[in-house]
Amino acid sequence: MDESNFILGVDLDGVVGDFYSALRKIAAEWLSKPEEVLTRNVSYGLDEWDIAEYGGYDRLHRFAVTQRNLFRDMLPIKDAPGTLRKLSSRGVRIRIITNRLFLKYSHKTSITQTVDWLDNYDIPYWDICFMNDKVAVGAHVYIDDAPKNITQLREQGNRTIVFSNSTNQGIPGPRADSWIEAEKIILEAMEEWRTGTTNLFDT
Repeated sequence: MDESNFILGVDLDGVVGDFYSALRKIAAEWLSKPEEVLTRNVSYGLDEWDIAEYGGYDRLHRFAVTQRNLFRDMLPIKDAPGTLRKLSSRGVRIRIITNRLFLKYSHKTSITQTVDWLDNYDIPYWDICFMNDKVAVGAHVYIDDAPKNITQLREQGNRTIVFSNSTNQGIPGPRADSWIEAEKIILEAMEEWRTGTTNLFDT
């Protein structure tokens, strides 16, 4: 790992991009249901929307990306772009780590939409990694919302912030309910890195 900068490993969907709100709108069309009947209080996999009988999550995801430009058109989560710009200006090296290539035959579309979206919202980053195994990507601190990713990262000794949403309730902190809270935790973590202390992530 490059030790010359404090590296923040940043997930995109559900952390920087408002993935679930964007997908909810597309799912309503795909399911031929009113959007309001699709709960916002979802778990990972979206079982609450009863998508299995329509072909399942992978099929919905493919439609959303290839036919409705999900990764290009979703809105950012409140304060995410501005906070990341502030963190970058403070010397944080932002490393985007996202598993957006899990479906075959749509990789070019996913990558193009992702880069266009990051540029459109002027979200700074030094590196972007499209991969499932986030543990294999070095960072001093990670921020993620997916329970599986958080668990795997922490099991390997990685300092990981939970970005709160309905999919990760019950997972212990450090936890950020907003990007304002995330900024505070990340700056505290960077200060600990600089001073060699580890109190913030002690459990």
